[in-house]
Amino acid sequence: MAEENKTAEKFLDYKGKPLVRSGNTIYYGDMNDPYVVCLNIKNSSELKDITLAGDVTVQLLSTDDTLSPKDRIIKKSEKNGLFTALDLGATWLERQLKKG
Repeated sequence: MAEENKTAEKFLDYKGKPLVRSGNTIYYGDMNDPYVVCLNIKNSSELKDITLAGDVTVQLLSTDDTLSPKDRIIKKSEKNGLFTALDLGATWLERQLKKG
């Protein structure tokens, strides 16, 4: 019987890239890639027994830590709803990674 590797963490994936959440901030993409997407949930509402994201800020960020935080922001937008924001961010990330 194989032992479980408890040191390796499993992340949720969306379109083959990891999603990592910290509070109201979600990072999408691999930090070893040149770009990632940051989703910041600004507000939310309750629907029965679930919490739905309202306004979400989407940012395409460079992972180059030699740049200033302001210069790391490649694109920025505001969307209503988490799926719409994540879908936009995934499209931006895919296109930017193809450019190189």
